[in-house]
Amino acid sequence: MLLPLLIAAIVGYLVGSVPFGYLVARSRGVNIFEVGSKNPGATNVRRVLGAGPGNLVFTLDALKGFLAASWSLLAYTQASVAYDLETEGIAADGIIRGTDWNIVAIGGLVGALLGHSFSCFTKFRGGKGVATSVGGLLILMPVALAIGAVVWGVSFYATRYVSLASLLAAVSLPIVSIVMHQPKPLLILAILVAVFVILRHRSNIVRLLNGTENKFSRQPVPPPHA
Repeated sequence: MLLPLLIAAIVGYLVGSVPFGYLVARSRGVNIFEVGSKNPGATNVRRVLGAGPGNLVFTLDALKGFLAASWSLLAYTQASVAYDLETEGIAADGIIRGTDWNIVAIGGLVGALLGHSFSCFTKFRGGKGVATSVGGLLILMPVALAIGAVVWGVSFYATRYVSLASLLAAVSLPIVSIVMHQPKPLLILAILVAVFVILRHRSNIVRLLNGTENKFSRQPVPPPHA
């Protein structure tokens, strides 16, 4: 399992590192690292450039997580692996299945989250991982993701705080996983995603507690940079 897991994590990191938020904003003459919250995530792009570019960035960032978690399905479900069948308990044909594939896919998603938030193409700057998590969880935990989406929607429309909605949705993932008796690898993934999102929103949490967090509203588009 170690080699497939390592490969999945490395490929996931490279896929996650593609800075779509920066590229979409730059195509419109804006350096997203210099405007708004200076974050290349979909929320800041939407706030600065509008719904079209923002939704495009969210979709592309979610696609990174989706690809990172799902490519291993194509790569490994039909791959014969040189395991000692007696000690590893793998199926007689050596094909990775079930929990084994989950672990490889989880490694790919974790790599994508790290790449998205600490991209090697933007001096290790990046987004907060929400959209990329959504894409990967669509493959691995669709029911928990659907419930988290409901939590996000209710929280956002009640408060207009994107950060608070994202935090509550993230926290809901391990709770739903426990209630649904998800396999241990998926429960661990849910906890990791929740912790990662919380850590990436540290400054937002401080502003929420201080009452200084900005509610979502679109800002005027800045003039293009030369």
